[in-house]
Amino acid sequence: MEVPEKVRQQVERDTQEIGRQIFAHLQDTSPSILSRDGWDERLLTWAMRDESLKVGLFRFIDVLPTLTTSEQVVHHLSEYLAPHEKALPGLIRWGLRVASRRDLAARALALAVRHAARRLARRFIAGATIEEALRVVQALRRRQMGFTLDLLGEATVSEEEAEAYQRRVFTILDALTPHARQWEPSPLLDRDHRGPLPSVNVSLKLSSLYSQLNPLDQEGSVEAVKARLRSILRRAREVEAFVTVDMEHYEFKDLTLRTVKALLDEEEFRGHEDVGVVLQAYLKDAEQDLHDLLTWVERRRASIGVRLVKGAYWDYEVVIARQQGWAVPVFMEKWQTDLNFEKLTRVLLEHCELLRPAIGSHNIRSIAAALAWARRLKVPGESLEFQMLYGMGDPIKDALVRLEQRVRVYTPLGELIPGMGYLIRRLLENTSNESFLRHSFAEYWSPEDLLKPPGPVPVSGEVPAAPIGVTHAEPTPFRNEPELDFTHEEHRRGMPEALSAVRSQFDHFHPLIIGGEEVRTTRDLVSRNPARPEEIVGRTALADLHTAEQALDAARMAFRGWASTSPRTRADLLFQAAALMRRRRVELAAWEVTEVGKPWREADADVAESIDYLEYYGREMLRLGKVQRLGEAPGEVNEYLYQPRGVAVIIAPWNFPLAILTGMTSAALVTGNAAIMKPAEQSPVMAWHLMTIFQEAGFPAGVVNYLPGLGEEVGEYLVTSSLVDLVAFTGSRGVGLRIYELAAQTRKDQRGPKRVIAEMGGKNAIIVDEDADLDEAVRGVVASAFGYAGQKCSACSRVIVVGSAHDAFLTRLVQAAASLKVGPPEDPGTVVGPLIDEEAYRKVLRYVEQGRRESRLVLDTDVSHLKTGCYVGPTVFADVPRAATIAREEIFGPVLAVFRAAEFEEALEIANETEYALTGGLYSRSPAHIERAKAAFQVGNLYINRKITGAIVGRQPFGGFKMSGIGSKAGGPDYLLQFMEPRTITENTLRRGFAPPEGDRA
Repeated sequence: MEVPEKVRQQVERDTQEIGRQIFAHLQDTSPSILSRDGWDERLLTWAMRDESLKVGLFRFIDVLPTLTTSEQVVHHLSEYLAPHEKALPGLIRWGLRVASRRDLAARALALAVRHAARRLARRFIAGATIEEALRVVQALRRRQMGFTLDLLGEATVSEEEAEAYQRRVFTILDALTPHARQWEPSPLLDRDHRGPLPSVNVSLKLSSLYSQLNPLDQEGSVEAVKARLRSILRRAREVEAFVTVDMEHYEFKDLTLRTVKALLDEEEFRGHEDVGVVLQAYLKDAEQDLHDLLTWVERRRASIGVRLVKGAYWDYEVVIARQQGWAVPVFMEKWQTDLNFEKLTRVLLEHCELLRPAIGSHNIRSIAAALAWARRLKVPGESLEFQMLYGMGDPIKDALVRLEQRVRVYTPLGELIPGMGYLIRRLLENTSNESFLRHSFAEYWSPEDLLKPPGPVPVSGEVPAAPIGVTHAEPTPFRNEPELDFTHEEHRRGMPEALSAVRSQFDHFHPLIIGGEEVRTTRDLVSRNPARPEEIVGRTALADLHTAEQALDAARMAFRGWASTSPRTRADLLFQAAALMRRRRVELAAWEVTEVGKPWREADADVAESIDYLEYYGREMLRLGKVQRLGEAPGEVNEYLYQPRGVAVIIAPWNFPLAILTGMTSAALVTGNAAIMKPAEQSPVMAWHLMTIFQEAGFPAGVVNYLPGLGEEVGEYLVTSSLVDLVAFTGSRGVGLRIYELAAQTRKDQRGPKRVIAEMGGKNAIIVDEDADLDEAVRGVVASAFGYAGQKCSACSRVIVVGSAHDAFLTRLVQAAASLKVGPPEDPGTVVGPLIDEEAYRKVLRYVEQGRRESRLVLDTDVSHLKTGCYVGPTVFADVPRAATIAREEIFGPVLAVFRAAEFEEALEIANETEYALTGGLYSRSPAHIERAKAAFQVGNLYINRKITGAIVGRQPFGGFKMSGIGSKAGGPDYLLQFMEPRTITENTLRRGFAPPEGDRA
């Protein structure tokens, strides 16, 4: 409901008055963070003057807890700060120079740095033990402030860690309660307008209670989290403690609210009120969430607490949304968040009988606005609570206490290493260009400026950017097709519906398509569901040598006309195919789930990649299809252009049954070649659907032909045919080399040597450096090694851990891998599905047995509960010899070998001592090691501080060298060149000493 203008003006006058009162109280308070007292404050002041120095400094602080020696500290300090030497104070510059030359100086500097970092951390983190936390909260009580304890910890990557987190919450509740019962009662802290308030208050995160929290698997995630949260709420009720469920990344927002509502709707907790949730005002849908919460609370007839904050993950949310091509969920301007915060504050206060408001802000304008609305709405004074962060804005807290306002301090408890992410967020908040604390305590903005109502800052002469749109001449710039955002219910609902529809079409027959005609043969190719082999997904005609010859003739005939078709016409057909694929997107993903056993996300990503290839290669052909003028010499015209090669045979794998087949085929078609698609024997139905899309898009008959068949029969026949000009293959090394050998044998009626493009797999390694962020490294390795059961040519099958990081990494890796859900891909919670067929299953088991003989088995996941399908769970070997079979051969399953390296250079040696060079990864926080890996890690795709699977068309062109491949990278700017022949045409334009004007050469 809109606020009347008269009311709005009165509230604004009250806001200004209250704000000035708070500022008046600040003048008598002692300095706090950013007050320029002490080395830590001075360090932050220096950082605020230079953004690049701030980044270097904070990255050093982030890595510091993992550094175990003085040399490592000095080395990293130099790496991060030396590039900004001119911005550093003279004493620090001198210290870095001396420490780099003398051991004693290095030890002294390292000691000083650790002390400073510890001191800085203690400004924001209450302590590492219950005893330390108890001293802090008792001191807060003496200052007439309440607390909520937040348990800091490593990211929860396994169920063991989730259970440990739950136990820590129990420990805190049990340890604080006896002391709390002896505290002197405080009317300000221990009561609100509804009655007594618990003295003990804790905040927790749902992602810490369940390692497999997944918005795609709403039901499974909610049930798993409820089981652990239920026990915590029971204990909290027994000891009379308040529990607030924190809000995290946007990805988990809906799941968090749904979990809390579901648990509090249970009979056991229906009247329980000592529970709170958090809303983030920077989210565009926060207002709707608040109204939904209000509707639910009215129905429940019991209040809950609502902590309103602005949000701490703005950068992350913006970057992730833009990377994925999703709508950005947060407001892009700070004033928009501030305005929304004030609006939501008003709504909370209007319903304070149902939603107990806790205003989480250090911004005096926001605080004053809350008090002004409370005055206007005649809200009882004790019903409003302000929450602030430990170590930040202490003068503001003291001022509010003087004004008899209840203040609760969000008090983190934990070790420095697990708490480092929290510390960095607090430092970023303090030093942000838009930080209220920075403006008020470091830059001394006037109260008048700080109390201005939120609104846009006018920019003179600003011209809005023109929207990107389609012109008649050119398509829009290429943009990757976003993967589905499964945080949205409509996307989660679409897949089960599509799976049901697809299942109703099982066991249908699909003929060959040759020259636009349907062709049947005497034999069928049967495609089975890997999760339920008794289910026949579909049947296709099985090509023989006769039909292969027919396909060659049809392709050769169609090529003559297709080659002369304009690049624009060919590109437009790709764009039309992309549009058709978008329309059938969820259906196609459902076919992948059933035919090749891909979990939901992986299947959807494969369809998105297919669309990308169509859109990207279409635009690339428009670029390459333009005749280039070379040189400027008078009297001649030199032109450079491309022409198609002829007939292309496309031999595709089953593991990316749509994306790779689409990519190779569309590249051949858009460059003017005619194509014969021979899909993998395990995925002919997916290829059939691609063929129907090409037909519906309008490709002429014979330009693309559908020819499923056996590789050793039809595949070899096509490769050796003199009518074939090009072979594009993705698959195993053995088959790829066989194709290369056969294609090299020329026949007397052959027009020229065949061009072979072959991607042939890898033995991919990730190096985990001694200073790596193990939270990120464990998650990245697990995703890279076990996603889609390791059935990717880019999958990680080796991980090399440097120095002292090995033992901790291995422990967490094994626990994380053991926590993955193995099961049928139709289940939205499944991460590791079945292997493709019995042959693949037996092959992987042979490697597992070989690994048992060669090294130490540290994880052998039990999959005995899965009665149908070929399942192998995540398997991890440690102490693997460098010459072991599992260290050198591609396995193509969920089997990971872990190596120990003494030094970083040894890790690079191990990574490079393979015949393959496809993908590789590095987790490191050493700039020098990152640069060294860029130069020396011999792989086609190197990924730094992220997983090594999931290359994106146009952004991360994919392909390797050595035994990993022949040819250029798929999805890159030179991929199409392989499908064409370049030509140079030179014309002498001089006629009897006369050169015609440019453009008139007749």
